[in-house]
Amino acid sequence: MKATGIVRQLDSLGRIVLPIELRRTMDINAKDLVEIYVENNLIILKKHHPCCIFCYTSTNLHTYMGKQICDKCCSFLQTYSEQS
Repeated sequence: MKATGIVRQLDSLGRIVLPIELRRTMDINAKDLVEIYVENNLIILKKHHPCCIFCYTSTNLHTYMGKQICDKCCSFLQTYSEQS
């Protein structure tokens, strides 16, 4: 893990501001989604990239009930439901 030397204080609502230098480096823009992970005693922030909930591919996605599903998995589910 690379240290940046940047320290920020939480506000009364638990928010922090990501410095513009980090946002530019990581290509994070206003209104982008950021995922939050916890690993051991670390909090990890990652720019969110939509992917299929089944196979994790990020191409040819469709939204169904708020979830991302790729063409291949949609076809599989359709075939599976027709067989049932």
